Amino acid sequence: MPVARNTKTLSTKQPRAGKGAPITENVAPEKVRPGWEDGGGPLTMGCPLRPLTLLCCRRRAARPSGPRPRPRGGPKKRSAFGDLTNAHKNQAVAGKKDGVKSAPRKAPRAPAAKNNEANLKKSLKKTPLTEESEESEKDPVPEEPVQAPVLEDIDKEQLGDPYANAQYAKDIFDYMREREEKFLLPDYMEKQVDISREMRAILVDWMVEVQENFELNHETLYLAVKLVDHYLVEVVSMKDKLQLIGSTAVLIASKFEEQCPPCVDDFLYICDDAYKREELVAMEKSILRTLNFDINIPIPYRFLRRFAKCARVNMETLTLARFLCEMTLQEYDYARERPSKLAASCLLLALTMKNLGGWTPTLEYYSGYRAQDLHPLVKRLNFLLTYQPCDKLKAVRTKYSHRLFFEVAKMTPLDMLKLEEKLKS
Repeated sequence: MPVARNTKTLSTKQPRAGKGAPITENVAPEKVRPGWEDGGGPLTMGCPLRPLTLLCCRRRAARPSGPRPRPRGGPKKRSAFGDLTNAHKNQAVAGKKDGVKSAPRKAPRAPAAKNNEANLKKSLKKTPLTEESEESEKDPVPEEPVQAPVLEDIDKEQLGDPYANAQYAKDIFDYMREREEKFLLPDYMEKQVDISREMRAILVDWMVEVQENFELNHETLYLAVKLVDHYLVEVVSMKDKLQLIGSTAVLIASKFEEQCPPCVDDFLYICDDAYKREELVAMEKSILRTLNFDINIPIPYRFLRRFAKCARVNMETLTLARFLCEMTLQEYDYARERPSKLAASCLLLALTMKNLGGWTPTLEYYSGYRAQDLHPLVKRLNFLLTYQPCDKLKAVRTKYSHRLFFEVAKMTPLDMLKLEEKLKS
């Protein structure tokens, strides 16, 4: 049985020429190119081992841009502060009063209009100047270009992305700043009898190689080092168990950060079968129970990506800041620094080395640190970059000397006096 059509809603009649509104052609929407974003994944060097991470692609629906075409038969859209004489209404009223005859008004004479303009100019010359005009004449200020707003909302561009959760980004990082107070490290080397700072540096250097060979995320490496430090705060260990602690920490961090973490046999293999499966599983239980299963520890790498987004830096500058931040993993003195402050200092030093300006109000707002608060730590980082304590530990420098990482490890460090001048300016 055929369905009856609604004649009111479905109409195929076209407006006649001269009676309807002009027909406008549909303008094809321009395609919006997606902006550059930080990929967030690991920057690997193409190691021969099989990749253990999954790549997730995100697609965004490009929204059409440009003016929308006016519908057929619709009224003409009036621009803002335009057509203030209400001409449409005057035309409608004139159409209704076609039958009423009115006396035609006399058009103003041209000489009178000229006289009015001349009188207006004379009156403007006689009127006294206002305070603003007097100040402008006394102190002429050169015209400056229009500047962008001081504080920028860095999350507004991703509000439509369901994967980004931009509306919760600031709350998440504020919560991580609060958790920093809970995970501040004390000086645990005083109670460790068989472990020294040099042994810890060798262990972290080996963990960097493991992260590179397994192609793990950078977050996995930072979290694994944090797990080792917080475990050694509570437990006194021997040096023959230090590699077991490090490999187990990487295993736990992989399960927490990676989509496809390596299996237990892989970690037994990289330890050259020095430990058994039962020992690795037992150490995993010991670390989790000691930390009360609270392993969501704030790490500098997450703050670094957040602050780099505030500074609108390119990937090369961000990689330089990553190199500086990863250099601190081997040094025990930097383990007790707040992750957010360490990340902010690494970014400030990278900006200074690349001559990209100083600490902007947007960075100060989102990081919570002033530039003066970061200067002492920036000087220490530059000293670390200039004089490496141990020349045998070259895993980080070798990793960031690759062209995939823009060879940022080969950059010449700043002179201390030159750094002082740039920080003061």
